[in-house]
Amino acid sequence: MTSAKVGELELLAVLTLPGVERSVRHARLFLRDTLVPGLVPPDDELLDDMALVVAEFAGNGIRHTASGRGGEIHIALWAGDGVLRAEVSDDGAGGERPVLRDAQDGESGRGLQIVDALASRWGHRPDGPRTTVWAEFPARVQR
Repeated sequence: MTSAKVGELELLAVLTLPGVERSVRHARLFLRDTLVPGLVPPDDELLDDMALVVAEFAGNGIRHTASGRGGEIHIALWAGDGVLRAEVSDDGAGGERPVLRDAQDGESGRGLQIVDALASRWGHRPDGPRTTVWAEFPARVQR
């Protein structure tokens, strides 16, 4: 793999998956396979947190955007001094972007609140009709 850098982050790996529900599992496995054992110990709680966030982003991309209607999602993992970053890009939702909502009592709608609690920071950026959501986590990574 050719290394790419953006700012102070180095691209570790990218994976493109079809916009189907089973891709969420593959996104979690990709994260673990990329980060273990070189960057994060296999029993580190950080892996569980990052896997949960990537699964939330991937699931939202598949359920709420054109990715789930015959499109794709793309997962990118980045590392920098003291930080790991996970990104999931989808095929877009007609200009709609992720929004953190107040706590809900139902079974859905709490995913971004979980992301907000687990990540040190997160956000999104448009790329034409596509959207990339990202989350950063403090880690003992030295680049």
